[in-house]
Amino acid sequence: MRKVFIVHGLQGSPNGGWRPWLMGELEKKDVYAAALAMPNPDEPILSEWVREIARHVEGNPVDHIYLVGHSLGVPAILRYLEKTKSKNIKGIVLVSGPIFGTANKKVLKFLKTPFDFKKIKSKVEKIVVIHGGDDRAVPVEQGIRLSQELVGRLIIIKNGGHLNGSSGWYRLPECLESLDEMLG
Repeated sequence: MRKVFIVHGLQGSPNGGWRPWLMGELEKKDVYAAALAMPNPDEPILSEWVREIARHVEGNPVDHIYLVGHSLGVPAILRYLEKTKSKNIKGIVLVSGPIFGTANKKVLKFLKTPFDFKKIKSKVEKIVVIHGGDDRAVPVEQGIRLSQELVGRLIIIKNGGHLNGSSGWYRLPECLESLDEMLG
């Protein structure tokens, strides 16, 4: 079975922004999709977020898993991929994610050490990075670098902002199209 797990960002929720729309669209295609309720979204702890992702991925060892992360959900997925031994992660879509320096101390805790991009790439088959061209929360340079490090496809959305509900994003067709390509 194909399953998509969506990881929201700092101060986010499973039902914010484009996540409900994406789950509904995937359901129409008979793809199981769930937006995870990450623990303590206002005061996130990296180990708790990684454990929550692991609980869902490793609890479904025979399924083909696809991970979608937004904002802080991106480094959480990357940290999970550094540690996991799971072999069933088929694709990831990383939206507006920080991977280096930020003034936000809550986010900085997820970025303390450099990512092991070689190890991350070895754990997943297909990678897409989506970023707003004018993102003030996470500058587009981070999305560009992330796609280069992971040798993933890069989609820049002009005037996209942080690609969240606050930026007016309640649908994200580029994410659905990326998943459609991965799902085959």
